[in-house]
Amino acid sequence: MRELVFALDYEPGCNTVADALAEHPAARVRSLSLHATADRLWRVDHVTGTHEALDAIEDAFLTSDYYADCLATEDCGATQTTRVLDRADNTLVLYSDWERTPACDSVPHIAQDNLGDGVLFETRHEGRHYTWRLIHSGEGDVAAFFDDLAGAVGESAGMEVLRTADTTASMRGSNGTQSSPSPEQEAALRAAVEHGYYESPREVDVAELAEHLDVPRSTLTYRLRRAEEQLAKQYVAGRLVTDEASISR
Repeated sequence: MRELVFALDYEPGCNTVADALAEHPAARVRSLSLHATADRLWRVDHVTGTHEALDAIEDAFLTSDYYADCLATEDCGATQTTRVLDRADNTLVLYSDWERTPACDSVPHIAQDNLGDGVLFETRHEGRHYTWRLIHSGEGDVAAFFDDLAGAVGESAGMEVLRTADTTASMRGSNGTQSSPSPEQEAALRAAVEHGYYESPREVDVAELAEHLDVPRSTLTYRLRRAEEQLAKQYVAGRLVTDEASISR
C-alpha cells in the first residue's frame, strides 16, 4: 500500500468553501468519510469554528452548485445535495452527495482513473489550504495522477506534493520514528528562526514571513504546523525512550 499526501492552495474566488474559511482562519473542515464511484461522490464533513464561521461555511456548502470536490470553476451541471446532519455551538456535520457530469473532474475521480479502485481518502481544509491524504494499492500511475490533477486544477490553485511513502513506513513513523520535516517544511522552520518568528515578542508575523518566502500564508502556516508537530512527537518519543532506559537501569 502506498500513501500520497498533497495540498491545493486555492486562489480567491475559485472555491467558495476556501473563501469562507479564509475569512475565518480558526475554522477547520475535515472529512469523516469520503467515497466515490465512476459517476458519483458522497462525503461527510466535520466543521469546527465560531458560530459566524459555521454559518458562512454551511452557506458555502449549501449554495454552491459544484463544490463537492468538483474542480470546475464554473457551474458544470452536476447535481449536488448537501444536508446538515448535526449542528452544535462550535461544530457542524454535513453530508454531501454529488452526481457527476462529463464536464466534471475531482480528486477522487482522477485518482480512480489513474490509481484504480479501492483508494481511501482523507481531507483537511484550513483557510485556502486543502490537504488530501490518499491510500492506494501501489498499482497505477502516480505521475499520471499528478499530471492530470495539475491539468484539472489549472490556475485556480497551487499544488504541492507533501509526501509519497509506503504506508508501513508511515505507520512506523507515527510510533516515534517519524521522518524529518520535508525540505519545504525545513526551509519554513529555518526562515522562521532566522527572522525571529519564535522570539518573544515575535519580530515577524506569519504574513510577513510568507511574503518573504513568496508562498501563500496558508501554505506557510501548514508547513510550520506540520514541522512543529513532527518535531514535538520526535522530542516526546525520545524523552519516553530516555525515561524507560533510566527506569530499566
